[in-house]
Amino acid sequence: MSANDYILELDRVSKIFGSVIALQDVTLQLRRGEVHCLLGDNGAGKSTLIKTLAGVHKPTRGEYRVDSQPVRFDSPKEALDIGIATVYQDLALVPLMSVARNFFMGREPIKKWLGFLPVMDIELAAEVSSQKLAEMGIHVRDPHQAIGTMSGGEKQCLAIARAIHFGARVLILDEPTAALGVKQSFNVLRLIDRARAKGISVIFITHNVNHAYPIGDSFTLLNRGKSLGTYAKSAISKDEVLDMMAGGAEMQKLMAELQGVTI
Repeated sequence: MSANDYILELDRVSKIFGSVIALQDVTLQLRRGEVHCLLGDNGAGKSTLIKTLAGVHKPTRGEYRVDSQPVRFDSPKEALDIGIATVYQDLALVPLMSVARNFFMGREPIKKWLGFLPVMDIELAAEVSSQKLAEMGIHVRDPHQAIGTMSGGEKQCLAIARAIHFGARVLILDEPTAALGVKQSFNVLRLIDRARAKGISVIFITHNVNHAYPIGDSFTLLNRGKSLGTYAKSAISKDEVLDMMAGGAEMQKLMAELQGVTI
């Protein structure tokens, strides 16, 4: 496989905060049009890795490449400008604003100007947001309804659809199913599959193997800031992924020690 097959690469990237090593020599390669699952328990370094990919943090060591070219972002906007969009757990949505206004927040279509004040074309925003959400399988009752009336799964889907509409080539999803029920989680996974079908590359960050394994094409496992390796789905079973996440070798050692303890 040639370097051109990868849209995004981390090459032995480390991130150090003072005396704390948050990431150590992490290598990650994201192919075009694949879902790459980043797995790890709390404290594994997932949040630091997300912020490094999104342009919040600069690597202390190592190289970050997009389209085979080294990059060093000064802000998340620079990452967004070349098509790397991150959907965080808080979603960056305003509950009291409408679906249409949230969909176009920061990129509002302008109908006219009143002096120096732009006037948003709210009807165009409503029409386009409804259409684009419907294309992704999300049917809103009224694009003027407050987004606070929507379910958690619907909000996640809206945030993802918004990123896709505004040109995301790489979609980084931070625990999108963490607080959702079974049906809502399924809807989010279905939306990820539709994004992949459009040729969008997805990094799906989660600690839930049961959500990652059905949708993922490849998996990178993190533990205490270090990569335990990257595996294609054909090369690793769900049980093996679970065992690595749970620290199978460490668990066996602990059980052996406990068996020798007399209470």
